[in-house]
Amino acid sequence: MRTTNTTEKTPAPLLALPPELRAARRRAWVLLLALAGLVVASFASLDLPWGQLLSLQAWQSMARFGGEFFPPETRPDFLLKVARGAWETLAMSALGTLLAVGLGLLLALPAGAPGALRVPTRWLLNALRAAPELVWASLLLISVGLGPMAGTLALALHTGGVLGRLFAEALENLPTGPAQALRNQGVGALKVFFYAQLPQALPQWLSYTLYRWENNIRAAAVLGVVGAGGLGQQLAFHLGLFQMGKTATVLIAMLGLVGLVDGLSGVLRWRLGR
Repeated sequence: MRTTNTTEKTPAPLLALPPELRAARRRAWVLLLALAGLVVASFASLDLPWGQLLSLQAWQSMARFGGEFFPPETRPDFLLKVARGAWETLAMSALGTLLAVGLGLLLALPAGAPGALRVPTRWLLNALRAAPELVWASLLLISVGLGPMAGTLALALHTGGVLGRLFAEALENLPTGPAQALRNQGVGALKVFFYAQLPQALPQWLSYTLYRWENNIRAAAVLGVVGAGGLGQQLAFHLGLFQMGKTATVLIAMLGLVGLVDGLSGVLRWRLGR
């Protein structure tokens, strides 16, 4: 009878990670541990009344307050007023985003290229986006008065700082091969931008713009609280008078407007990514 000897093969030892990957893994662990320590320290340092929040009395009070919002106001004249406010909010967000794109492009080109203007332009972008929209709107109300003008300009200034930084980083991260090939042929900087850099950066820029438009819809609704027009101004007015039914109608209009713009922006981004 013929017998066969089988020898078991031991798996080859795993290759050790390169030093660069080991160092990156150590830095990641240090960062995660630091973030965890920061979260624990935040809970320890803040006086958070969790017991009061989770008490039966608190939930009963919140339920009683929420019940005051029903039924929403449905009179036709009031609904027409809310529709005008929704249109004003939509127009503020669209025009503010459009102005922000122009401002962001104007500042992104020097901020994303080497030169003497790089550092001061980046500091300007930091200053524009450091102040929230509410702060810009409060300052602009002094000069242009109450109404949507202040809200539109506030959105344009803050969003211009955000988009300028994002546009500049997109330019910096582009592959340098096409642009360098044109420069080697003696092509000027303006043509290099339009023929090599802009076609590569444009889809990402459009995606950033649509995302910021979504955010500006929410911001435009809030800006009305300081008198910058739109649904936010109606919300502050009716809530201040404890007209809860009318406040509920304004809130429903806000939710519908945000959902509409989110859906439209999502469809546009999906088509751009195809």
